[in-house]
Amino acid sequence: MLVVTTENVPGHQVVQVKGQVFGVVVRSRGIGGNMMAGIRSLVGGEIHEYTQMLEEARRHALDRLVSNAKVMGANAVVMMRFDSAEIGQTMSEIVAYGTAVVLDPPT
Repeated sequence: MLVVTTENVPGHQVVQVKGQVFGVVVRSRGIGGNMMAGIRSLVGGEIHEYTQMLEEARRHALDRLVSNAKVMGANAVVMMRFDSAEIGQTMSEIVAYGTAVVLDPPT
């Protein structure tokens, strides 16, 4: 499935708009990961534990977005964006959202 951040796809035309589509993931690092990340934050630099967690969460949110778009009968998602928020002090929410559409075949 084609997922783009743009409104239009060169060579294609949107023939049907299916609606908003989301993929939501909430992740927690766990107490061990939080302790290690806390120690790393004291010395500065990249906190690899959180970077890896957020990369995996984004991929997972995108997979859910695609799955939900397929259920809606779409063959593409346009205007895809990510958003994130913190829940409590130990969990992160990642949302992938966009507009599920049907594109005509390439010309």
